[in-house]
Amino acid sequence: MVNFSFTALTFACASSVAAAFVLPQNAFTANPRFVIVQQPMVATASVDDFTSEGAKRQIGNDSFLNKDLMARAQNGPGKVNKEKLKIGIVGAGLAGMVAAMDLADAGHDVEMFELRPYVGGKVSSWKDKEGNHIEMGLHVFFGCYYNLYGIMKRTGSFDKYLRIKEHVHTFVNDGGHLGALDFRFPIGAPVSGLQAFFKTEQLEPIDKFHNAVRLGTSPIVRALVDFDGGMDMVRDLDDISFTEWFTQLGGSRGSLDRMWDPIAYALGFLDCDNISARCMLTIFMLFAIRTEASVLRMLDGSPQTGLHDPIVKYLEERN
Repeated sequence: MVNFSFTALTFACASSVAAAFVLPQNAFTANPRFVIVQQPMVATASVDDFTSEGAKRQIGNDSFLNKDLMARAQNGPGKVNKEKLKIGIVGAGLAGMVAAMDLADAGHDVEMFELRPYVGGKVSSWKDKEGNHIEMGLHVFFGCYYNLYGIMKRTGSFDKYLRIKEHVHTFVNDGGHLGALDFRFPIGAPVSGLQAFFKTEQLEPIDKFHNAVRLGTSPIVRALVDFDGGMDMVRDLDDISFTEWFTQLGGSRGSLDRMWDPIAYALGFLDCDNISARCMLTIFMLFAIRTEASVLRMLDGSPQTGLHDPIVKYLEERN
């Protein structure tokens, strides 16, 4: 059973399943099997915490390249617990709703608490008084979102609402002039990406040269032969901005303005001066390794219609 409660909370956690939370008085009805943790707790996980080889591949570096995660997300937990528990989830973002799906399929009673009058967290949308769908921001779906695609297949929304885009990333410049990264090529990654950067009109020849030097000396190159080593290098770059990293070896401001800033905005609603080098290089690394990673899909409609409503329906059917 799954219930939604849209109520004011002292603390709402929407980034992951809450390991601990603080609630206002009388937020939950009394239940002998429900424990409210009053002191903050920090939950961390490392590969060594898991005994299952399958579980190990769901975290760390393996999780980026593990296509099997799609099947796990699509099939659910695959087991029903012997004991039925009453479980509360604080925050009805994607993480909270997906946790509710697995817990409900495992036979538990789940109640969700959300501060806002709509679900979805950072991927939310809602209708205004005129019936228009308002989104929190740009939402695109890269081809390496294996977990999310599995969830959408589980709720029946993948084929119904996701539309694949031609393998071209388009830039709209001042005056309506269009530029593009055209990844269409008979050979996949990394060759398809290299030729896209070589042919693009979005950058001047001198900027292409500086991009080649900077990216050619980046952890991306190491990741092509040693993914774990490349990821370790990228993690060490979380404390500097992409601009700082890019300009260390001659990357130009023109490249940042014309290409990298639009990409940064699409990834995290921040420009290159404020987004970390780790964030940007992680996705570029996936583009270089997996051809499908740079393939874009977009929803036919709003996130509420194409993503959240099918999850809510899935949960309500188990109520």
